[in-house]
Amino acid sequence: MNFVKTHPARLYAVLVAVLALVAHFVPELPGALILAVAAAVLGTGEAVQRVENAKTNEAATPAPAEPANPFEV
Repeated sequence: MNFVKTHPARLYAVLVAVLALVAHFVPELPGALILAVAAAVLGTGEAVQRVENAKTNEAATPAPAEPANPFEV
């Protein structure tokens, strides 16, 4: 599970590539099924993008400054 949280974009890319290969090499699949899977893939892509953006924003946010110690000389 930690791998999924660390690399969601890579897993998404592999999943999309596999789905494209299946759609190409299995011509018996109904068009409606392919369109439904394509819509789900787009929704999943949006979720992956939000996760990646959150990780980027977290890394770019500076750490809060520690309060000054009033007892220090």
